[in-house]
Amino acid sequence: MIKKILFVSLVTTAIIACNKSDETVVTPTITSTDNPIISASLNLPSVPFDYVNLNLPAYFFVNAGGGAPTSVNGIDNTPPSNTLTNNGATLGRVLFYDKSLSVNKTISCASCHNSSFGFSDTAVLSNGFAGGKTGRHSMSLINAKFYQRGRFFWDERAASLEEQVLMPFQDQTEMGMTIPTLLQRVREQAFYAPLMQNAFGDTAISSNRIALALAQFVRSIVSSNSKYDAGRSQANNPVANFANFTAEENEGKRIFITPVQNGGAGCFGCHTTEAFVSANNGPRNNGLDLNTNTDNGAGRGEFKTHTLRNIELTAPYMHDGRFKTLEQVVEHYNSGVKAHPNLDNALKTPNGTPIQLNLTNAQKAALVAFMKTLTDPTIATNTKWSNPFK
Repeated sequence: MIKKILFVSLVTTAIIACNKSDETVVTPTITSTDNPIISASLNLPSVPFDYVNLNLPAYFFVNAGGGAPTSVNGIDNTPPSNTLTNNGATLGRVLFYDKSLSVNKTISCASCHNSSFGFSDTAVLSNGFAGGKTGRHSMSLINAKFYQRGRFFWDERAASLEEQVLMPFQDQTEMGMTIPTLLQRVREQAFYAPLMQNAFGDTAISSNRIALALAQFVRSIVSSNSKYDAGRSQANNPVANFANFTAEENEGKRIFITPVQNGGAGCFGCHTTEAFVSANNGPRNNGLDLNTNTDNGAGRGEFKTHTLRNIELTAPYMHDGRFKTLEQVVEHYNSGVKAHPNLDNALKTPNGTPIQLNLTNAQKAALVAFMKTLTDPTIATNTKWSNPFK
């Protein structure tokens, strides 16, 4: 008992006295099961989970040809100053699930980004710490690393993931904190000192380190274990029929990939690569409204396009959660695109009017069936992305 009290005293003194800079040192010095301060509150393995090796299939890195890229080469937004480490992502996981980091200790990042719902939320607008509603629907965090532009939120107001992860803490509806209060809450919990030691080489606690660790954890959430992937691993390219697909699912895939001018829906033009993310240079206006009086997004009604991985689980859809089902989403692009002055070119005919796909009911059903093959159940069941608190 004397040794334990002495260790707690030394750690506390180090936290209070520390004025060190944020040099990133990744030497693992204290394992969770060796440290009673960590194991008293957290279920963490003695050897950190492997977050560095994402074990993505080879086809993620090979372009299959065609009009849109299929590989994820060149679209990883990880900055050189924050490369992924196992200890860094472990710290980020704890921060992500820690409800004490909201003003009344009721909300964590995971409250609005639930792994069971594709790291999104089933509510149209999420609840903040006092029951207030967020301004927009919770965006999925899956494949966040695969967006070359590297900006975040629906309106892309955060220039990087490292900047974005600190903003919900300070939002007076979401978590209601300030950076000084956030740092105080982290310092109050003894397990953060050894976790910082593992991740960065000493026990210094700073907002920069909190941001780095959270960003590492979020970037580790990558999907590659869906029915689509099982089929893709046996096919030469995404266009070929997949042996494990039904006829309807293969037809839906064909419609999804084929450009509009060739009789398809052209979805792959905006949700491209094996990560099914946007490969364009910024947010788009997808014709939800005739004008943008309600929410102007990034400007002129433009919003970020995110991954379709696990899209089956992330309802409701769009920045305002207006569509409850995938069927409604498909019908929007089939017949409901509005002639907004800033409508994206991909949704216009040569004369500037919104495209009408004129899909049959069977084709629309096939498109939905295909999108459901992108569901990856391991996202919700993998322990390394789950709540570590006891």
